[in-house]
Amino acid sequence: MDIGKVGVIGAGQMGNGIAHVFALSGYDVLLNDISDKALDTAIERIDANIERQVARGKVTEADHAAAMKRISKTMDLAELGRSDLIIEAATENEALKCDIFRGLVPHLSEHTILASNTSSISITRLAAVTDRPERFMGVHFMNPVPLMQLVELIRGIATDEPTYTSLINVVEKLGKTSASAEDFPAFIVNRILIPMINEAIYTLYEGVGTVRSIDTSLKLGANHPMGPLELADFIGLDTCLAIMNVLHEGLADTKYRPCPLLVKYVEAGWLGRKTKRGFYDYRGETPVPTR
Repeated sequence: MDIGKVGVIGAGQMGNGIAHVFALSGYDVLLNDISDKALDTAIERIDANIERQVARGKVTEADHAAAMKRISKTMDLAELGRSDLIIEAATENEALKCDIFRGLVPHLSEHTILASNTSSISITRLAAVTDRPERFMGVHFMNPVPLMQLVELIRGIATDEPTYTSLINVVEKLGKTSASAEDFPAFIVNRILIPMINEAIYTLYEGVGTVRSIDTSLKLGANHPMGPLELADFIGLDTCLAIMNVLHEGLADTKYRPCPLLVKYVEAGWLGRKTKRGFYDYRGETPVPTR
């Protein structure tokens, strides 16, 4: 089907990035959140991020202006129902996501495709709470969305071929690359990445290395652009813990047990960059390790 109007649920880091790339690619975007302030902040951030692309010569001023005109906002979930494609990018919480999809169902057009940007939760289970599991998929963008090339596409057990083909075409139109993953906990990227981060936290917890030495070792020894603890702070320690819990519960393997130190940081509200403290303290001019 021809997709022209896209709804995005959630105006946080992922949601505003998704709205950004769709608007720049010519889609009309309706951005939804429960907070009007969050919506305004997201639109300001999109504007500033595209302006940075203009400054680097990646985008023209005309394309910047046109993209911003394509983005509108709403706090009313029902208004999204006229969209051709709706992408949910709310917090990584299955109950919350299910509530959102249940709330959407009465307002949907017959042809609307539903998608979740979940990084770990079963697409089949999310699809089952809707009236259209055959037109439901996982569309997992990487963070930060405007910069990262990959989009994981995950079919639930009922997803039909036209839906899958439509979303392959959408990803291509966005100028990104799709990778198909089966509907198992955490899919491909996070099935590999988050346990690595969890192991780095165990390495810190057991005193094998300090925050600084662990990150330096992976950056210089494995040629990673970011150390695993620095990356955990960037992702959000609450998100890392949520994904580890999905892996641990879904696969019933002790190798996916979340490190107690990760749990402790989340309990303290030290979630990384977004709260100014995680494995690093970001409240000063330069980040300082907290352990």
